[in-house]
Amino acid sequence: MLTTDGSVTEKLTGARAPLLRIASVTKRFGGVTAVDGLSLDIQPGEFFALLGPSGCGKTSLLRMLAGFESPDAGSILLDGADIAAVPPHQRPINMMFQSYALFPHLSVAGNIAFGLKRAGMSRAAIDERVGEMLALVQLQGLEKRRPDQLSGGQRQRVALARSLALRPRVLLLDEPLAALDKKLRQSTQAELIALRRKLGMTFIIVTHDQEEAMTVADRIGVMDKGRLVQVGTPRELYESPNSRWIASFVGDINIIEGIVVAQKGSLLTVKTADAGTVIVTGTAKPVAGMTVPIAIRPEKIRLSAETASSELANALRGDVVDIDYLGGVSVYRIKLTSGAILRVTAANLVRSEAAFFAIGQHVSLSFPPDACIVLDK
Repeated sequence: MLTTDGSVTEKLTGARAPLLRIASVTKRFGGVTAVDGLSLDIQPGEFFALLGPSGCGKTSLLRMLAGFESPDAGSILLDGADIAAVPPHQRPINMMFQSYALFPHLSVAGNIAFGLKRAGMSRAAIDERVGEMLALVQLQGLEKRRPDQLSGGQRQRVALARSLALRPRVLLLDEPLAALDKKLRQSTQAELIALRRKLGMTFIIVTHDQEEAMTVADRIGVMDKGRLVQVGTPRELYESPNSRWIASFVGDINIIEGIVVAQKGSLLTVKTADAGTVIVTGTAKPVAGMTVPIAIRPEKIRLSAETASSELANALRGDVVDIDYLGGVSVYRIKLTSGAILRVTAANLVRSEAAFFAIGQHVSLSFPPDACIVLDK
């Protein structure tokens, strides 16, 4: 018999049972399939991010987890029990909306206490819990203010406190930081991570911001057209994308195509029109004559004013045609002799103007074979 914490399954299989199991879930709105046969396991205490472009189905999936929408097919299991028939207010799952949805006529304390009153808690228990939540989100002293007397960041904290007050098993976050400025968004991301660790709760966040997903999440599920394209840790998605689409969507990337002309162990010799002949480390099993896309992250390419050594596996020449100065790094666009453009990111380690490359400057580029990602498709 499966216990609610999955301990029996863990003892028998050595693996922890998922808290949430989404099994072949499909959701249609008229003739549009928003979620298409999606399956996913989410573990207890995990911070999971659903990442994807607008219209990919991530919010529709979140609303089904919350109970605001019902699947047309498939099942959603919480601790092994199907929750399809459980209404939203009876699920141990709370959702924090992008708009925060605070009650304008209620104070901060009143907003946080709203769900607790509906749950029938005593006045003393409500006051104690509200005090805990105010301390948790660092809003002590503001309990009597109304939402229109708060900053955007403070309203976000009230919405978070209200969502956490009932101590749900799962907290759903629908683009909760989208309205915040960059500095406040970064500090709030850190606070969310700390809260999740302190509470031991499972968080699921929906976002289209790649940097945000990679900052807060233990694992990320990238969605496109209602399907999960890849699930992995931030490092796995960035360093080992399973397709050209993922490589292009997650982070910045250079992609060149070529034909495999030789293979020696894990090293492939690939002839390209853009970068000549390059040596790459292959993880798949391409064969001679096969056309393969090769992905190279901009920060993996070394840029130099000196002529690259002939001993380097991959050495190219080009001219700087554009520069984006971003403070900590500069992004250079380099036009190769073939006419192709490669993006190269270099850390700005010193302040001296002489350390930077200039538009029009002739430069050398190089990258090791293991900096390349040979994509399957």
